[in-house]
Amino acid sequence: MSESDPRFIQIKDLYERITREVSKLYVGQDELVLGTLTALFSGGHVLIESVPGLGKTLFVRTLGRILGCEFGRVQFTADLMPSDITGAPVFDMQNNEFRFRPGPIFTQLLLADEINRSPAKTHAALLEIMQEYRVTVDGTSHVVPRPFLVLATQNPLESEGTYNLPEAQLDRFMFKLRVNYPSAAEEADILRMHSRQIDLNQRLEQEIEVVTNPDEVQQTIQLCGQVRVEDKLVDYINELVRATRSWPAFHIGASPRAGLSLMQAARTLAALAGRDFAVPDDVAEVILPTLRHRVQLTAEAEIEGRTTDEELQAMTRGIEVPRD
Repeated sequence: MSESDPRFIQIKDLYERITREVSKLYVGQDELVLGTLTALFSGGHVLIESVPGLGKTLFVRTLGRILGCEFGRVQFTADLMPSDITGAPVFDMQNNEFRFRPGPIFTQLLLADEINRSPAKTHAALLEIMQEYRVTVDGTSHVVPRPFLVLATQNPLESEGTYNLPEAQLDRFMFKLRVNYPSAAEEADILRMHSRQIDLNQRLEQEIEVVTNPDEVQQTIQLCGQVRVEDKLVDYINELVRATRSWPAFHIGASPRAGLSLMQAARTLAALAGRDFAVPDDVAEVILPTLRHRVQLTAEAEIEGRTTDEELQAMTRGIEVPRD
């Protein structure tokens, strides 16, 4: 493979077409768009931390339309049961037998809204699905459609009536993205674009073009996994992850899964740029979203007002970046 490998140029073209279509209905939030597409083409999942009203549902619905994929949304609440998302057996009186009724998890792009409002047993129901892409009910496994991407949201401002996500589930998310308020110019564009009381379904049908399909997305995921990562870059990623375990401000460091996520994200970013090889800049771009939810500050660091992102940046500055 070479730098001008046409397969990777096609991935770059696909990425540009997707982002162009997204911008027709969804304004700004470039980090969210890039992070979500990187996770999608890496076979990962995304945790989004943001206040309500920033258009996350609009974004996922628009993306589903563009990709030709099914879209689903689950509003997590304190009384949500695992069977409410996975599905459950129901009795078919006509055939006098139980049959499995799939839950809303059986989709391709799933928006898990305010995931931290449900108790641990409901969170746990997502673990097998996010990792194994299947649901096991009464000893029978039911495979979810591929590609399968979970975008889970949580509100950082409200803690009443919420449950902290367990570390085991946080580690299942490839990225934790922080979405902030739009700029003044972007918010003005939002007001012009979405204040005409036009049905969203109608706008999705009329204004958004379907540019790909689930089979092509799966092929792109496989191709992104073939991007070259040189040994020097592997050692750099390894050193980054291992450094989190000895950094004084962290009492919990990142797991080996974090290193795998860093490598695959770097591969995918390279492919989205039309390259068949990863470079240190690819790794640098995803260090924070990949690691910020996998480390925990010590009590002393929290009291002193330090943040996870600041400590990760300080740690990263002390690690030599590989050069050609």
